[in-house]
Amino acid sequence: MKLDVLAIGAHPDDIELSCSATVAKLVKQGKSVGILDLTDGELGTRGTRAIRLKEAEEAAAVLGITERMRLKLQDGNIEVNQPNIRKLMQVIRHYQPTVLLFPHWQERHPDHEHAHRLCREAWFYSGLEKIRTTYNGKKQEPFRPAKYFHFMQKYEFTPSFIVDVSDVYDVKQRSLEAFSSQFYNPKSKERETMLSSKLFLESIRARDMHYGSLVNVAYGEPFYSIEPLGVKSFFNVL
Repeated sequence: MKLDVLAIGAHPDDIELSCSATVAKLVKQGKSVGILDLTDGELGTRGTRAIRLKEAEEAAAVLGITERMRLKLQDGNIEVNQPNIRKLMQVIRHYQPTVLLFPHWQERHPDHEHAHRLCREAWFYSGLEKIRTTYNGKKQEPFRPAKYFHFMQKYEFTPSFIVDVSDVYDVKQRSLEAFSSQFYNPKSKERETMLSSKLFLESIRARDMHYGSLVNVAYGEPFYSIEPLGVKSFFNVL
């Protein structure tokens, strides 16, 4: 099964917070999109592994993605080592996405920075023929996605481009509502965290409004490209 786009996050809800409106827009455009959670988020203060997995599946249904996968790495300990690189290479070679989306290299959460390094190395080494991998017992061919872009999490960067997500922003909001254990819930008896504060989701919406305002639309999600982006005509960016 080939995917057009594979979005990779360290934890369940990372993609929903960062770029789920872009995911929803791609799905609306007929693209096949997958989400890969590197960990199950089992170290999160609120909720349990079982609850978070159920919430992740509910969010995936809201977004209408082709598939949601788990790499089952240890939360709080995403190691950039050969076994983990090969695990991710197997996924990349199996689904052969044209584009990868994954975290920027500078982030507040160490897992997000480690996820960047893991994704960057797996992206590169997936294209090398002499690094051999198998999937379900079958030999895999080398494959390297054409592009990768970084989505924004806690720390801001100067975007390479901003996706107008105004027409699908309600889908992002509904995907976030699926993670009821993690975000604001006045009935919850669990310890309050930064994510569960009343202002947190409002701050996400405000940020998306801010980046939308930079390109004269209601909502926008920012991305960064380490390489220059070419266009066939400057009319394509108007």
